[in-house]
Amino acid sequence: MCIGTPFLTSATIIPILGSVTARIHAMQSSSPMLVLKVALAVPLRQLFDYLPVENDIKPRPGQRVVVSFGRRKMVGVIVALSDQSAWPLEKLAKVAEYPDGEKTVLTVETLALLKWCWRYYKHTPGEVVFNALPPRLRKTDGVMPPPPVQYCLTAAGKDRLQEPPGRIKAQFRLLQQMSSGPVQEPLLQTISPSWRKTLARLLEQQWVHSELQTSARLKSVPGPALMAEQQFAVDAIGASLGGFHCHLLDGITGSGKTEVYLRVLEQVLGQGGQAMLLVPEIGLTPQLLMRFQKRLGIEPLVTHSGLNEGQRLQAWAMARSGLARLVIGTRSALFLPMPELQLIILDEEHDASFKQQDGFRYSARDVAVKRAAGLAVPVVLGTATPSLETFNNATNNRYSWHRLRKRATGAAEPHWRVLDLVQQSMTGGISSVAMEAIGQTLEKKEQALIFLNRRGYAPIILCHECGWHAACQRCDANLTWHKASHKLLCHHCDSGMRVPVMCPDCGADALQSAGEGTEQLEQMLSKVFPQTPLLRFDRDTVRKKGEFERLSAQVKAGEPCLLVGTQMLAKGHHFPKVTLVVIVNLDQALYSADFRALERMGQLMLQVAGRAGRDQLPGEVILQTHYPQHESLHTLLTSGYEAFAGELCSNRQAACLPPYSYQALLRSDAHQKEDVSAFLNQAKQCFPMGEATIYGPFPAMMERRSGRTRWYLLVQANKRSMLHHQLDDWVLQLHKLPSARKVRWVVDVDPQDY
Repeated sequence: MCIGTPFLTSATIIPILGSVTARIHAMQSSSPMLVLKVALAVPLRQLFDYLPVENDIKPRPGQRVVVSFGRRKMVGVIVALSDQSAWPLEKLAKVAEYPDGEKTVLTVETLALLKWCWRYYKHTPGEVVFNALPPRLRKTDGVMPPPPVQYCLTAAGKDRLQEPPGRIKAQFRLLQQMSSGPVQEPLLQTISPSWRKTLARLLEQQWVHSELQTSARLKSVPGPALMAEQQFAVDAIGASLGGFHCHLLDGITGSGKTEVYLRVLEQVLGQGGQAMLLVPEIGLTPQLLMRFQKRLGIEPLVTHSGLNEGQRLQAWAMARSGLARLVIGTRSALFLPMPELQLIILDEEHDASFKQQDGFRYSARDVAVKRAAGLAVPVVLGTATPSLETFNNATNNRYSWHRLRKRATGAAEPHWRVLDLVQQSMTGGISSVAMEAIGQTLEKKEQALIFLNRRGYAPIILCHECGWHAACQRCDANLTWHKASHKLLCHHCDSGMRVPVMCPDCGADALQSAGEGTEQLEQMLSKVFPQTPLLRFDRDTVRKKGEFERLSAQVKAGEPCLLVGTQMLAKGHHFPKVTLVVIVNLDQALYSADFRALERMGQLMLQVAGRAGRDQLPGEVILQTHYPQHESLHTLLTSGYEAFAGELCSNRQAACLPPYSYQALLRSDAHQKEDVSAFLNQAKQCFPMGEATIYGPFPAMMERRSGRTRWYLLVQANKRSMLHHQLDDWVLQLHKLPSARKVRWVVDVDPQDY
């Protein structure tokens, strides 16, 4: 077994003695022994010391190794080399093999970034390092794929094409496909299901030969003329290429941020560099992929956690080889090895999806800025509604701030109409005024979008006689009624039950729903406007692959229709004929206990509103609310997001909340509340003295979830350095607490939800 070299703790795993041969060699050697510091995917906050195997392979940081760990074989990654160990060399085991030879899976730059990540986010080194590898390379039998090849016609193959196909029709089709140039395997797969057998026959006949694949050449087509604001941003970002600089591209919806990305990408790719574009959700990638491919003439590499293991390995290999010139992906793409990376772009930088909420809890936005700094390349943060952290950095001139305040189409921003719901006549959650506006929009052969960020038919079902309501048995939440499937479902743990016919408590036939969901809006609006197609966009309706694209294509066809949906309709979609947006209800955010709720409400409101009037037709947004005079809401609607964000920043500064302070949560959960309470109270007692302050314990906003009780301790400091200094000392103590073994716990640095 190995010996651990801790980076946070002096505790180590008791080693199994190495072989007698290794001990004799170590003691007799006159030169210093090389010690490999290896990261293993285990929940221990340390690296492990091994000795190199005696062969011709020279160990290097970033190499995979197979090692003995207890009674099993594991894959490790060499993080560093040393001539010292905290343990006698004769007690160290040797690595078993180097599965990739002298090839490295992580570059020196990536290793430096990962070291920063595990120290900053207080996570275990091995789990951070292996997060950067595709799943197949985390296994002992995983191998690096060979270099990608492409297939070309030989002179004999060109001659064969001049003859009739004869009986070799399948082979002839492949030859025809190659007549216009080299072909890669992904295209061959679309031509014939038995392409491998057919290709093998062509190679045997020497009509085709293989060669190493070359990177695609940029074949960009001209884009639209840039507005002055766009041109200024393109020039500023382009001038910063070759060095680190952070740019905030703050543009209203429809202002042409994507065109700015494309112009800068043309410069980077034209110079032979690589670029990375991160998006918050997989659903945003299809339309982006089509637009980028059409404009740049190269096919972007798309990668995300929804791909299978083989696809993720191939994407990793393409990025590592430099063949993937442009990578478009979600936050997991951030750690891809890209030897010629010259630009990083985050679209919708404010989106909460960029913060990992389990396991290795990192912020892709912050790590992207750190990676750009390490590579000395620019990073562009694009959004219509900057996060307050980014807004504060731009305000203090840490980031260059490029404002785009005009729509690229020349269309005006939509007009806002606020409806006070007090004493309004309502039908299924929609006021009579909004219903009339929907009807008028459809009469003009235009489209209307009704937004409600709540799926299902109704958020609660209850008994009108005794007050019983359907509650989740595993979470502190109500079961949502999904009428179409005759089920009550928990949207937090996915447990559920059939809808009862009678009240389970009193037996009365008095069950009623309360509140509205997208399913209920769909049913109600279908009755009011029976001749109009109605398309519902939520997780329940777009589960099938390609369903979202199918619905979107129907909307873009331009025929009058109604769109009903959740926040998946809010981001990045261009529906030219949508001229009316009705926001049914966002009031719960106005008085939430979460201090980030108002910020997120404002971002969501403007993102949804941005779907209206994006082409030449004027747009209108109707906001239904019981609190039209709310101060922050009034500022947002009358003075815009920049004033709204400035007001929120002033309130945060007065309350000493982020971004004017720095926080970390100690999250703890267990089946028994007593175990959580005991651990957190002991954890609070051992918190080191310093400038940081600790608060709690206090319950999560949803105390019980998936059958586990969740409580927290909050640590806050005015200086980031002081926060991390105390956290480092604290984590040492937390591992020693006996109560820590009875709970699940994690330190969440820069938490985004409570």
